[in-house]
Amino acid sequence: MSSVLHPPSSGQDPLLAARYRPISSHLAITPPVSVVIPAMNEAENLPYVFKTLPDWIHEVVLVDGNSTDDTVEVARSLWPEVRVVEQQGKGKGDALITGFEACTGDIIVMVDADGSADGTEIVSYVSALVSGADFAKGSRFANGGGTDDMTFIRKLGNWALCTIVNRKFGARYTDLCYGYNAFWRHCLDKIDLDCTGFEVETLMNIRVVKAGLKVQEIPSHEYLRIHGTSNLRAVRDGIRVLKVILEERSNRRALRRQAHHERLLNTGRGEVS
Repeated sequence: MSSVLHPPSSGQDPLLAARYRPISSHLAITPPVSVVIPAMNEAENLPYVFKTLPDWIHEVVLVDGNSTDDTVEVARSLWPEVRVVEQQGKGKGDALITGFEACTGDIIVMVDADGSADGTEIVSYVSALVSGADFAKGSRFANGGGTDDMTFIRKLGNWALCTIVNRKFGARYTDLCYGYNAFWRHCLDKIDLDCTGFEVETLMNIRVVKAGLKVQEIPSHEYLRIHGTSNLRAVRDGIRVLKVILEERSNRRALRRQAHHERLLNTGRGEVS
């Protein structure tokens, strides 16, 4: 994996220098970073979102969910090089999968379009990845994190679902249903996303653990949505998250039984031979 390095001096080969993306006057990174932003009718919020994005990122991929406002036009005016792709399907999971497929960077960062995420935190996620993590998971409940946008009921539900995942899959998460995450592109080959809605973050969190990937939590602060209303429905989407957990648990048991059966067959063949 690439790492955080000192920027090359002005006397070095310009082609070599072009590989480095300066974060500060003393720090640079080599891997290109793609930021994926799923958006549907978020024209009013995008100025706040784009304002916090660091200028050293490689690309912004905006996944447009058939917006009826000026979402695409606003994005292009704010970030002329933005890559706009049309969402396949209707849910957040569909949008993210579409965006991931369009990314060309080695590192992918997921950012919501409602203004709740602070883009200046991206450096913390990237730092964790270039330091050895496979998946940098944002947490509102890790030391240093916080949220302005969760009711008591949602906090309770998130805690309960997080506890189930930790116990059933051997994870150590402090937050489960949060959409601000980053990972190396190669991780997509190991987690095989196949869900459509808000449960996509939970599915990712479970499958990175099942795949044995190294996870590091990043303290993150979630702010209130600036304009508009969220499509999230606590009860409906909480049930969908629980279904994903149960299905993944069932699949894990089936794989264990299959592996045990194969070991028995191999042992039998060894005794015969």
